[in-house]
Amino acid sequence: MTYAPLVHVTRSGFLEGVHFGAAVALDATGTPAARVGDPGATMLPRSCLKPVQLLAMLRAGLDLPGPLLALAAASHSGEPFHLDGADEILRAGGLTVRDLRNTPDLPIDAGQRLRWQCAGRPADRLAQNCSGKHAAMLLTCVANGWPLVGYTAPDHPLQRLVRDTIAELTGEAVDVVAVDGCGAPAFGTTLTGLARAFAALARAEPATPQARVADAIRAHPEHLGGTGRDVTELIRAVPGLIAKDGAEGVYAAATPDGRAVALKVADGATRARQPAMVALLRRLGVEGIPDALARGMVLGHGRPVGEISAAPLTPVENEVVVINRPE
Repeated sequence: MTYAPLVHVTRSGFLEGVHFGAAVALDATGTPAARVGDPGATMLPRSCLKPVQLLAMLRAGLDLPGPLLALAAASHSGEPFHLDGADEILRAGGLTVRDLRNTPDLPIDAGQRLRWQCAGRPADRLAQNCSGKHAAMLLTCVANGWPLVGYTAPDHPLQRLVRDTIAELTGEAVDVVAVDGCGAPAFGTTLTGLARAFAALARAEPATPQARVADAIRAHPEHLGGTGRDVTELIRAVPGLIAKDGAEGVYAAATPDGRAVALKVADGATRARQPAMVALLRRLGVEGIPDALARGMVLGHGRPVGEISAAPLTPVENEVVVINRPE
């Protein structure tokens, strides 16, 4: 993948660092309105594909209320309501935590993690941020009579369905299959394909499985992310927006009319995702995003002395833009 400057880090007026990346912004017709680096190269969207994985499960008969649907597409913070929700999904199928095969971990929220450690609690499958997805995968297997053992294997009926659904929504064959951090398959696609998939979910006709995914994300962003998470705040800020963050600096979002953005920060830096996403959404004409979500804070001696913000957008031929380092 070819990368270009995506986000600047300034300190006391000095350009201290640059995060490189790749990105694409599609207008409502699916035409690229912005481009950074090479969005046509295959990459691993990681957890950004969870809403598409959820669509596959809904088509296979998964039936949950809205908050738990959002949790099934979540990389949750590990707050009590997340853990209770994942347990509720399991109990709906007569399952327990022992049936989960995701990787045991501590909550990803810093406060929850500290409380967990102070209580002397070990890493746990329910606390791991993908437990909602894994619980929903197991419940889908129960609904279809599929084996619970091996549900994370790429050749399992559930994962074959997920792979086909990804190919359908992205418009691209899935040629790369890796192992995700939670143990489930990590399917590859391009940033352009990922943006197409989010556009398809966001503009879906009411009452369709695609619309159920989008509606759950819009109505319950705290279940998708968590209290104070950037993805939660972005969804709340823009009416009708759906968005999902992923590991290694991947982020995708789309509006109800089909405008969509997908990006990857080359070094995987979490701090660079949100400023780049906001800049590209604004390039598509999305309004109402607070300036506080457009930049991160750089501290010096405990006070703000700089910011983490998107590199300037420079128009080039054919209405495509590239984010460049300033001269």
